[in-house]
Amino acid sequence: MSAGPIVPFESLGSADLIVDGVYAGGTFGSTADDALARLLPVGNQGGFRYSGSPASGTVRLVALYTSGTEVDWPDVLDTHTGVFTYFGDNRQPGLEIHQTRRRGNVVLRDVFAWSHGTAVDRRKVPPFLLFHKALPGRSVAFNGLLVPGAESLTSDDDLVAIWRSTGGQRFQNYRARFTVLDVGHISRAWISDVLAGKAYESEHCPTAWRAWVNGRVYLPLEAPATTTVRPKARQLPEDPAGRAILAEIRDRFRDREHDFEPVAVDLWRLMAPATGRCDVTRPSRDGGRDAVGEYVLGPPSDPITIDFALEAKCYSPETSVGVRDVARLISRIRHREFGVFVTTSYFAAQAYSEVRADGHPIALICGQDIVDALKAHGYTDAASVRQWLDARATSVKP
Repeated sequence: MSAGPIVPFESLGSADLIVDGVYAGGTFGSTADDALARLLPVGNQGGFRYSGSPASGTVRLVALYTSGTEVDWPDVLDTHTGVFTYFGDNRQPGLEIHQTRRRGNVVLRDVFAWSHGTAVDRRKVPPFLLFHKALPGRSVAFNGLLVPGAESLTSDDDLVAIWRSTGGQRFQNYRARFTVLDVGHISRAWISDVLAGKAYESEHCPTAWRAWVNGRVYLPLEAPATTTVRPKARQLPEDPAGRAILAEIRDRFRDREHDFEPVAVDLWRLMAPATGRCDVTRPSRDGGRDAVGEYVLGPPSDPITIDFALEAKCYSPETSVGVRDVARLISRIRHREFGVFVTTSYFAAQAYSEVRADGHPIALICGQDIVDALKAHGYTDAASVRQWLDARATSVKP
């Protein structure tokens, strides 16, 4: 639920944009109810909407709309860093990556290329405005002003053509990463200037936008969570696909839970790619650690490593990781080490609270985190996760 203002449908044509504000849909019972179309001249259909022509390079404003319900294409906003991950509009086989009806991927290709150019090139980049589905009806909520890329990403990482397959047919789509700028309010006056082709020259241009155009300086809207103890409901997936993914993993290792430990290491690597050497310990000699490894920091020419210990529990959703489980890992963490606890279930409130309150350096990876990591790497349903498990099983040396 948004904590911002609610703007009535009748006022959308002249409304400013406020981060977390909700813009109410109409009540006609048709596409005319679409709030985004009344708010901006970008049409009333699709997740990728714009004003202008991609073919002629005259796109002046882009609205990205995400419903948050597409399992195969999980658009994600990381409020801690301000980085938004968005998937392009080639979402079915049969077309080349840039040949979509709306040409959204053409826009992505061009703006990310301009973003790595000069200040003159970046002036060609249209402002991107992020919205997500809100209730009731066809209402939308505003998430913020986007620019291509992020301070932490290179040109090899911010726009990537990825492969997917449906019904045995392979195809490509873009995975794009944007930064939400630290701009809480966008005036209708700037929107009007943007549509007139004067985004940069406008006296109403946000400072953060101008700083990015001038020097590719990223000033993200970062909003770290104030609550660090997640309740059970946030640690387990609610959607059927997410529950099926965890069930697939649990069923694979039923009655042989120790075999889940190397998979837990692989899951951790998906979330922490800078993980280096990691060895799974023998069950009879693990000493409270199912695996021990190194996390690599620093430049490739002169890296340093930090040791960590990993514990894994392949539990059902009805069984929580409790204080005793977590205490076992805490007792084995030595000075200048950190811990990783991976479970297909969830962490009990007391165990979670004690870890955070006492400041123990432990990454707590629950069922929802596992699902999110697998989806982010293209394993979006139980069948694809099964293939992933099969592939890693055949690659493990006896």
